[in-house]
Amino acid sequence: MAVQKLKKTKRTEAENLQFIRKHRQSFMLNDLEFQALTKYFKKYKIKNRAKFLRETIMGTIIKKFEEDYPRLFEVPEKQQEEKNPQ
Repeated sequence: MAVQKLKKTKRTEAENLQFIRKHRQSFMLNDLEFQALTKYFKKYKIKNRAKFLRETIMGTIIKKFEEDYPRLFEVPEKQQEEKNPQ
């Protein structure tokens, strides 16, 4: 089977300006955290470390936002446990 390439859509100049990364963030790791991260990068052959960290962090944040988003008929777990003690 041939691998199909995804078509890249062209963005307008205004859209390109929206996606420019201009806000730098940095954080510190202790020795064990750094060793674990370095080992992970080597094991899974990750070449673009910044992209990996950005996607991992933003993926976690977006997932949390989706979990915290209010639902119309969803009962919070704490209220459900109080109503149905076992």
